Amino acid sequence: MWRIKEHHDIEKVCHKLPAAVVKKYELWKSLVFRHGPDKLRAFQGFHDEKLQGDRTGQRSSRLSLQSRVIYAVEKEIVTVLVLEITPHNY
Repeated sequence: MWRIKEHHDIEKVCHKLPAAVVKKYELWKSLVFRHGPDKLRAFQGFHDEKLQGDRTGQRSSRLSLQSRVIYAVEKEIVTVLVLEITPHNY
């Protein structure tokens, strides 16, 4: 099983998001916890992709047309660090 660490602001951000986005984020966390982040690529709805430029080493998954979860994977300690949930502006 994987461990998921969330940035301390994620809970505040989730309170401001639409319920459908929060529900998809919970599904995203469940998939990552049980199967790891590589499994996200099997679900095209998440459109999981690696990022470039200033965000090299991070990945993005789609929660809605506008919202994305930005995360980084620390394989040596099997941890997924959720950095932010943000509108698609990177």
